Amino acid sequence: MVHLIDRRVQGKNKSAPNRERFLRRYKGQIKDAVTRAIKGRSITDMDSGEKIAIPVKDVNEPNFGHAHGGVWESVNPGNQEYQTGDQIERPKGGAGKGKGQAGNSEEISEDEFVFQISREEFLNYFFEDLELPNLVKTQLTAITDFKNQRAGYSTTGTASSLHVLRSLRGALGRRIAVGGKSSKRLKKAEEELAELLAETSDNQDPRILTLRQEIHHLRTRLLAIPFIDPFDLRYSNRIKVPKPSTQAVMFCLLDVSGSMDEKKKDIAKRFFILLYLFLQRAYEKIEVVFIRHHTAALEVDEKEFFHSRESGGTIVSSALRLLTEVIQSRYASSDWNAYVAQASDGDNWDNDSVICKQILMNTIMPVVQYYAYVEITEGEPQNLWHEYTQVKEQKPHFAMQKIEEPADIYPVFRELFKKQSK
Repeated sequence: MVHLIDRRVQGKNKSAPNRERFLRRYKGQIKDAVTRAIKGRSITDMDSGEKIAIPVKDVNEPNFGHAHGGVWESVNPGNQEYQTGDQIERPKGGAGKGKGQAGNSEEISEDEFVFQISREEFLNYFFEDLELPNLVKTQLTAITDFKNQRAGYSTTGTASSLHVLRSLRGALGRRIAVGGKSSKRLKKAEEELAELLAETSDNQDPRILTLRQEIHHLRTRLLAIPFIDPFDLRYSNRIKVPKPSTQAVMFCLLDVSGSMDEKKKDIAKRFFILLYLFLQRAYEKIEVVFIRHHTAALEVDEKEFFHSRESGGTIVSSALRLLTEVIQSRYASSDWNAYVAQASDGDNWDNDSVICKQILMNTIMPVVQYYAYVEITEGEPQNLWHEYTQVKEQKPHFAMQKIEEPADIYPVFRELFKKQSK
């Protein structure tokens, strides 16, 4: 019998096992509550916990009771207020508390059970059914990989791992160790017998008979030592050791041209913040490369990517060329999963949009696992959208969605990064 003792430090008046059991039991209700909570907060506020309310009726524990069957006779006490046949008015209820008048207060009533979930629990429910699609080439560094490594020999193992040479060497050593003393005495006895036979021809000499008997006994004893014994068997011992796993990189391309007004930039930043939180939670060791572009593209850090106010004209191909250079110089190995997420309003020079399609088809799509394009516009799709549509028709791992207002960010994000059916 194995006894598991949980020695995790628990807060005051809290029980970690009971909390985990509660979250598992009411997972559906909690996830619905998280979905409702998402609508009432900003994307930038996702990286925090949430106060969750679920109906009390959903947390009632099932129980067994005795059925009231058969014929029962009971005696009830009388009263001075009612007589037989009197009609009793329905009690007037309050705001879920069984008394008082209905109010317009936003305070949660007793009809709901309220509790606080942590940041990690909130993000777990928030991103539960999302993933990076098309993980067919390599694994992510967040997943520990192991390799078999030789670690000497062991006395147990399978027949396929038997080390013949090491086993025979051990058997030889055992035979030498066990029969060494007898072998020396046998050699000496044979020398003494040879000397006696040289001195006399009497085979009935007691000394000769004694030596011959001793030699026979020693030879029998040596022959009784097995050539190989189960104790001698040695098996190649292999252990699993962690090895550096292959890696994944996500490229975030943001259009900061003049046609991207503050509202569009804000939507794009919210989309990338959501993506950044998702990558941080699900894939701890994934690398993220940020690229901003207008007429020229520049690789920047996280702070500048989300907060810089630099703007200019629009040449989308500059970002794609820089993306190609970075992949070829730093992530060209087949061990890398490369992903790209691009956000733009689609307003680009007509000639440049054709160039973008050619760069995608010939250079980028063959080396990336997934490419997600988000076009932020309230009107008709722009010229870049039409060119990218041709890429989508030929490359199944290219996805594109349109965002018109902030409310579309989360549905589009889920559509782009939903788990693929196996």
